[in-house]
Amino acid sequence: MRLGLAQINPSVGDLEGNLDLVVGYTERAAAAGCDLVCFPELALTGYPPEDLLLKPSFREACSKSLDRLLERTRDMGLTLVVGLADYQPDGTYNAAAVIHHGRVFSVYRKVHLPNYGVFDEKRYFQSGSQGLVFGCADALVGVTICEDIWVPDGPAVAETVQGSAEVILNLSASPYHRGKQRERECMLIDRAMENTACIAYVNQVGAQDELVYDGSSVVFDHTGRLLARAMPFEEDLLVVDLRPDEVREARGGEPDERLRRFIELPDGVKQVTVSLVPVRQYPPLAEGKIESPDAGDSGESEVLSALVLGVRDYFRKTGFSRALVGLSGGIDSSLTAAIAVMALGRESVTGVLMPSPYTSRDSREDAEELAQNLGIRFKVIPISGVFESYLAALQGHLGGPGSDLAVQNIQARIRGNLLMALANQDSSVVLTTGNKSELSVGYATLYGDLAGGFAVLKDVPKTLVYRLSDHYNRTQGRMVIPQRVMEKPPTAELKPDQRDEDDLPPYPLLDQVIELYVEQNLTIPEIVARGFDPETVRRVVSMIDRNEYKRRQGPPGVKITHRAYGRDRRMPIANRFREG
Repeated sequence: MRLGLAQINPSVGDLEGNLDLVVGYTERAAAAGCDLVCFPELALTGYPPEDLLLKPSFREACSKSLDRLLERTRDMGLTLVVGLADYQPDGTYNAAAVIHHGRVFSVYRKVHLPNYGVFDEKRYFQSGSQGLVFGCADALVGVTICEDIWVPDGPAVAETVQGSAEVILNLSASPYHRGKQRERECMLIDRAMENTACIAYVNQVGAQDELVYDGSSVVFDHTGRLLARAMPFEEDLLVVDLRPDEVREARGGEPDERLRRFIELPDGVKQVTVSLVPVRQYPPLAEGKIESPDAGDSGESEVLSALVLGVRDYFRKTGFSRALVGLSGGIDSSLTAAIAVMALGRESVTGVLMPSPYTSRDSREDAEELAQNLGIRFKVIPISGVFESYLAALQGHLGGPGSDLAVQNIQARIRGNLLMALANQDSSVVLTTGNKSELSVGYATLYGDLAGGFAVLKDVPKTLVYRLSDHYNRTQGRMVIPQRVMEKPPTAELKPDQRDEDDLPPYPLLDQVIELYVEQNLTIPEIVARGFDPETVRRVVSMIDRNEYKRRQGPPGVKITHRAYGRDRRMPIANRFREG
């Protein structure tokens, strides 16, 4: 059986555009000689459609979209498995339709609905209760959807044991985080070997709001051997030839003929025998080893690709095309600008330096050099005069222990205001430049550096910012981000001789505590037991807990860790519980 996995980038709610994608990739699969083409989870609606699913008008539009798909693929001569929302009298299902010759042959309804982390499927969907096996070419094919394959005794077991499925399809919209591909592929190898079946996993690619989908669709044979892997972070049609006869041989012979008669082949599907050689060839892996596209580095290439895709799709799917970045001459704004150029092109990015009385000459020079190296438009708008006006207006009203911080924050808020004014002028999006370390402990100013439309580095710890910047420079073959930016101590430059480490633990230490507390959900005693100073841990945890109100008001940003703020970690703002 020749199988095509259509790794597409749908847009949530763009039913017509998603339909065109499905039809276009079906045509490509037919031209490649595929017997079967499979699309990701909820491919027709985009994932996740969230409360769109509750709108009656959306339900009606989904029905019309399916009708148009049946009409437009009627004469293509191959079988499609397409993810869609299946509205039934007893509820809505996350489903996959098996389509052939212009009719829906069967429908599989997702059994296991994830309701953790970024997932909220039980709000929208009912659980299915049955597996599905159908015949195509010379294979019996089982269908599962995303979470179904992660469950060890999930529907794939029934489909292989009771239904004799030789190939298990899995339609997914599996969001990216660092290390996800390796975790996913280890699980799929387990499922292939447990069920003595080929596993064909097709994942959505692209970004939706804060989520990035990495694609990386993959096919394993019944022994867990990698047959083919699609490109990460790009649309792709992965075509591979499968030999179900090898699965049957491994199981000890043919399935019961009564079963083959019961699971009828779709009308017109031609019985064929094809070569084992994949259309796209991949080097074999050493036994028990999974090579990822980033095997040669520490994952910086993968993370950078996710950030670029997250920015590009956020702009494309919201209809914006221009970005503004406040350049400070520091590492965060430099990397943000570089990512914006990679995602949108240099002609679509403007950098704005807004020096205050405390901005150093080095910072001015570094911001200008970065802009020249990136080839972006560069504006300089000094804020000293505006800052003095603010201080004059507040004369007699500021004083006491909080006055120093209030004066510092005035500068950040002036900059946020100016950037938003420029953005309003030409319908740009302000890209905020704060990183996860700063956001965690509240080292950011509401309505200042938190003001903007999209937070590129929201889930990127400071230490990773440096590694990504170094990786970026190495891939460019030159110091696009200036060497001095890479080396100088981080500073907000909101008062004389200021350094981040005057107010915070060193970033390598801070990032470790943040990861243990936020991403691994460890308690203070558990973190201290790993060798960290108790007072430092308590201080960092206290800062994280009391700054939820700031994080809640910040813009969305790209998720790249296992537990990001917002969709993953949802803490109450009014919350009196404190870690001991």
